Amino acid sequence: MVKVVLLTTTVLALIAALAATAIVVGGLYDVAATTRHTQPVFSLMHYAMRRAVSVRARGIEPPPLDERVVRERGALCYRAKCLQCHGGPGVARDELARGMQPLPTSLVDAARDTPLAELYWVTRHGIRMSGMPGWQAHLSDADIWALAGFVSTLPRWTPAEFQAQMKRFDGALCRSEPAPTPGPPDARRGRELINQYACTACHTVPGVASTKPQVGPPLGGFAERTLIAGRLPHTPDNLARWLREPQVIDPLSAMPNLGVTEAHARDMAAYLGTLR
Repeated sequence: MVKVVLLTTTVLALIAALAATAIVVGGLYDVAATTRHTQPVFSLMHYAMRRAVSVRARGIEPPPLDERVVRERGALCYRAKCLQCHGGPGVARDELARGMQPLPTSLVDAARDTPLAELYWVTRHGIRMSGMPGWQAHLSDADIWALAGFVSTLPRWTPAEFQAQMKRFDGALCRSEPAPTPGPPDARRGRELINQYACTACHTVPGVASTKPQVGPPLGGFAERTLIAGRLPHTPDNLARWLREPQVIDPLSAMPNLGVTEAHARDMAAYLGTLR
């Protein structure tokens, strides 16, 4: 009986693997954003996301939040970072977001069933395969908490109040730097930051998943190079400077200024220094 069960399980697993291979290689799975997920697929994805967030946010203790900071700084950051995709009371998502798949969640009632710690975790880390970015490399922890706190107040805003508050911040920017991590540059942090700053959109980076094709050169063996951008001697200081202001060093370079902070640039340089 045990042999029959094992044989049956093996055969079924093989059939499933062959079917999955046929679907992938044959291009049978429709990846068009104009074709929506079926309800079972969407429900499974949403449930898996909620459980993953709940587990990872467990133990996060929200700090005391100043109501004025939430209504001002939190609202400003929401206007600058979130409104385009999530909309708000009486405000629709931008056209870009309405064409995304899966559709970005409406946050109008999010606080009714999502604890503040989970709102913070999602804002900080983002959601993979959803288009939701993580803001941990681009906003201070105080701003992330203010933003999550503002989301938690959305059920209390009337459409008129919300629209008036958003209008106050039209064109305003929400920018802040995360607190520098104490200690020397950290290559492991640098590897994570290379992904956060989307370096893999243009470069193949060993140890970091990337897209193809790349418009920039592969970074394998970077530590062996003697020059940076064909101009600067390869030192940690020069590499950090290049990561921060490539257009200043080489105005003809297609590499854009990504707003990399000094501390982040040094961590990223430390990781690139390990690529031999």
